[in-house]
Amino acid sequence: MATEQELQTLFNKLDNDKDGKVSLTELFASPGLSAIIIADAGVSSPQELLNTYGDKDGSITFEAFKKVVKEAGNLN
Repeated sequence: MATEQELQTLFNKLDNDKDGKVSLTELFASPGLSAIIIADAGVSSPQELLNTYGDKDGSITFEAFKKVVKEAGNLN
């Protein structure tokens, strides 16, 4: 389980181009961090996360990610 602040810090570390979204490329650029994201979101892969919860360009915003983690029961 994570707090919203911890999720935001993790998300910001993955958002390399600082556009407010995390893409598949950014998830794969940091396997350790993406593994934590995947576990918190309750999905089996980065592709599943983005295909299911991402936007049309294949990225996910922090708000969408936070919602997924909350629905998975992993947000304090």
